[in-house]
Amino acid sequence: MRFDLLTLFPEMFEGYLGQSLLKRAIKRDLVEVMLHNIRDWAENKHKKVDDRPFGGGPGMVLKVEPVIECVEAVRGDGPRPGHLVMLTPQGRPLNQAVVEELAQRERILLLCGRYEGFDERIREILEPDEISIGDFVLNGGEVAAMVIIDSVIRLVPDVLGDEESSGDDSFSQPGRLLEFAQYTRPREYRGLEVPAVLLGGNHE
Repeated sequence: MRFDLLTLFPEMFEGYLGQSLLKRAIKRDLVEVMLHNIRDWAENKHKKVDDRPFGGGPGMVLKVEPVIECVEAVRGDGPRPGHLVMLTPQGRPLNQAVVEELAQRERILLLCGRYEGFDERIREILEPDEISIGDFVLNGGEVAAMVIIDSVIRLVPDVLGDEESSGDDSFSQPGRLLEFAQYTRPREYRGLEVPAVLLGGNHE
């Protein structure tokens, strides 16, 4: 599976990509992550990608030209244009069903917003799949992109190693139930003991 991250701050992903499960998946060629700086498509000498909104109001808005041209160029880099996800508060809520849907894609482009949001023409031209990770405010879409990558790669074959691991996760069960409580050694700690039913050897 390939992820293309379209962002104004590609350096935010450097530490994330070099850690844990994702690092191993990249090393084993199970997952590919490409970073693209939207500023590279800004035509002005200062690489400015935002401007004041028409009609007034606080803050700045991402300009239409560099974002559109960045997405079009990245889509053209590869045999398939990929599935474009715009990370926005207006998007459909991310849940495990959406994660499972995204995991069926071979390539996902994650478009990270900043400032007060996107020029509306970006939505109208690109018609992206808009996704929100929750009803709260972030500084940008980079953290949300990490959330999507983290959840989706768990469903990529061979990433977890144990094929049953993702199927036993919370929200992956029929009815989207939470996983049951887990215990490990020691059997007793500060007066709290492991339930006796878990000590009898009967897995069911």
